[in-house]
Amino acid sequence: PIRLRHGDVAIAAITSCTNTSNPSVMIGAGLVAKKAVERGLKVKPFVKTSLAPGSKVVTDYLFEAGLTPYLDQLGFNLVGYGCTTCIGNSGPLPKPVADAVREGDLIMAGVLSGNRNFEGRIHPLVQANFLASPPLVVAFALAGTVDIDLTSEPLGQDSSGNDVYLKDIWPTGKEIHDLINSSVKPEMFEKEYGGIEESNEDWNRIKIPEGSIYSWSADSTYVQEPPFFVGLSPETPKIKSVTGARVLAKVGDSTTTDHISPAGAIKPDGPAGAYLQGRGVKFLDFNSFGSRRGNHEVMMRGTFANIRIKNQLVPGTEGGITKYFGSDEVMPIYDAAMKYQAAGTPLVVLAGKDYGMGSSRDWAAKGTILLGVKVVIADSFERIHRSNLIGMGVLPLQYKDGENAASLGLDGTETYDVPVTDDVKPRQNIKVSARKSDGTVIAFDTVCRLDTPIDVEYYRNGGILHYVLREFLDRSSVEA
Repeated sequence: PIRLRHGDVAIAAITSCTNTSNPSVMIGAGLVAKKAVERGLKVKPFVKTSLAPGSKVVTDYLFEAGLTPYLDQLGFNLVGYGCTTCIGNSGPLPKPVADAVREGDLIMAGVLSGNRNFEGRIHPLVQANFLASPPLVVAFALAGTVDIDLTSEPLGQDSSGNDVYLKDIWPTGKEIHDLINSSVKPEMFEKEYGGIEESNEDWNRIKIPEGSIYSWSADSTYVQEPPFFVGLSPETPKIKSVTGARVLAKVGDSTTTDHISPAGAIKPDGPAGAYLQGRGVKFLDFNSFGSRRGNHEVMMRGTFANIRIKNQLVPGTEGGITKYFGSDEVMPIYDAAMKYQAAGTPLVVLAGKDYGMGSSRDWAAKGTILLGVKVVIADSFERIHRSNLIGMGVLPLQYKDGENAASLGLDGTETYDVPVTDDVKPRQNIKVSARKSDGTVIAFDTVCRLDTPIDVEYYRNGGILHYVLREFLDRSSVEA
C-alpha cells in the first residue's frame, strides 16, 4: 500500500499557455531534469507528472537541446498542447493514491506552472495547489512534498546515498542561455506554423454552413443558442422593486468566480453531468465546464457547483447544494433555482468580503442571472465581477461599513424585499427588508453599487447586451 501524508505532491504539471512557451524556463526545467537523472534522483512513485507545452516549437527545441529523454525519464511526458491541469483537465489520480487520499482524508498538493489554482479547480482530491516555475515543478516532483525547505533540505539521495539539494541540480544562467542560443531556431517556428491555415486536415474537413447567420444545432452539447434575448422588448423597461425574494446561497469571504462558475471537471452525479449523460455523452467525453462554455444548459447547471463551495444554508457541507425553502429539502442549487423560477420567486445571494475575486469570468455573472438571481448583497465586491453582474442585469448591494449578515442577524432563511426604483441614482442608499419566518422584520441600509450613470442604464436595460441591442435598433430606425 502507498503511504501518504498531508502535503505530499499528487500532481506535478508543467502546463499553461502562459509560460510553457518561454525558452528560459523550459530549457531550465529540462536542465534540472537532466542533472537530477545524472545524480540518480527519481520522482516519487505517487506523483502524477505531465508536460503540456504552449507550443509545438517547445518540443522541437527541447529535443534539439537533448533534454527530452531526461524529462521523459522523470515522467514529464508530452500529453498535448493545450489547456490541461490549469483548467482542471488533470485526469484521474492512480487508484491506490486516490483510495489513500480518501481513506486518510489527506490534504494533497499539486504543483503546476499554470496560472490558476482556484479551490477545487485542479483536481477534486487535491486541495492545496501551488503555482511554480517549470524548473520548480520538477524539483517538487522529486521531493514528493511541499512540506520542505528547498534551501536547506535535500530533494533526495543519489545512487551513492548522498543527499542532493536543489542547489546541486539548479542550472546557471549561462547554461540556460547557451542552450537557448544553440537550440531555439527560427526555422522551428516556420516549420510548425508556416501555412497553418492549410496544414490541419481535420480542421479543414469541418463543413461550414453557408450564410451570415449562425446555424444553431439542437443536437450540439457544446454550443447552444443562449436565452439572453428571449422576451426582449424594443422599449427600455422601467426598473422595478424586487419583492418576496429567497436566498439561493449564503457564502463567506473570498468567494471566487471559480466558486461561482467552475471551469474544471464536470461531476457525473451533478446536474450538468446528468444533462450530458441524458444526451448520450459518456463520462470520458464530458470534457470541462470551460470547454463547454458555449452551452448555457451546461454552464447554468454548473453555477455555484464548485466542489469546494460552502453554502451556509446547509452548514457542514461542500458542493453546489442548498436548502429549497418551498419544502425545506436539500437539493442541488440548479434544481432549487428551477423550482423557484417555476413559482415566480426571485432570488438573492448573500456574500462576504471580496465577492467575485479571482479571474474575470463572464459566466460567473451569466450563470447567476440564468438561475434567477436578481440581487447580490455582499460586504464588498471584486471590481470586475461587480461590473459583470450589472452587465447581466443583477443588482449588487453592499452592506454599510461595519455591518454584515452576521451583525444584522441574517441567516439566509428570510424573505427579502429590495425597493429599487426607476429613479435610482449611483451609490444611493437602498433600505432592504428581510422578514423572518416568525414575522420579525430586519430592515437595513445598503449602498447601491451601481457606481456610475452608465451602470444605472445597463441595469435599467437588463444588462449591457440589451442596452447595446436597443441602442442599435434605435439608430437603425432613425437612419431608416
